[in-house]
Amino acid sequence: MNGLRLLLRRLWRALFWTVLAFVLGSVLLVVAFRWVPPPTSAFILARHLDVMRGAAPALKIRHQWVPRERIAPALLVAVVAAEDQLFPQHHGFDFKAIGKALDEAGKRGPRGASTISQQVAKNLFLWSGRSWLRKGLEAWFTVLIEAAWPKRRILEVYVNFAEFGDGIYGAQAAARFYFARDAGVLSNAQAARLAAVLPSPRHYSVARPGPYVLSRQRWIERQMIQLGGQTYLAEILRD
Repeated sequence: MNGLRLLLRRLWRALFWTVLAFVLGSVLLVVAFRWVPPPTSAFILARHLDVMRGAAPALKIRHQWVPRERIAPALLVAVVAAEDQLFPQHHGFDFKAIGKALDEAGKRGPRGASTISQQVAKNLFLWSGRSWLRKGLEAWFTVLIEAAWPKRRILEVYVNFAEFGDGIYGAQAAARFYFARDAGVLSNAQAARLAAVLPSPRHYSVARPGPYVLSRQRWIERQMIQLGGQTYLAEILRD
């Protein structure tokens, strides 16, 4: 009996220190990334690993970090219009969208409810999948990001690591690959085209857009105007 108690005590102690190390490590990492550009993301590393072990076709993975000042404001507005129109107001979670997703579960298939903040948490630190563990960790990192970063930083990291095509990550890599120009000089139409493929960038094509992408691009352009264009994000982008 004493041996069992000793074993349980050691297990609980190991669990305590493991959880404490994770909490402190994740907090320090998120705080550091408020000022330091993340060198890569979990999704980019996973893509490299898939290629290395033959689980995905060999391809050149493109990514280049650029500061927000070198990204066209049109792209920032386009991704918000396409992915998360309440981004300036919410604190990481869109509970109305989550409620709708739960209501529609099993009726018309799964409905996306992830905010831009949640997508940053997932892309930067986690893995793809739908397990409760991953969703719990996503919520934890989302809370940390919203607490430690201003909205402008969240949006800056998002557009630098969003996937715009198979192996094409971030605004600069996408702008150079698809339009042979820098991210800072993207037009409204080009920005909307990039945002249009975000729901499934390996299925939809920026270079060869089908009817869905073209229709979604036009919808995003209309939403950009209705939201107020660049003035919609003026408050959160102010330094």
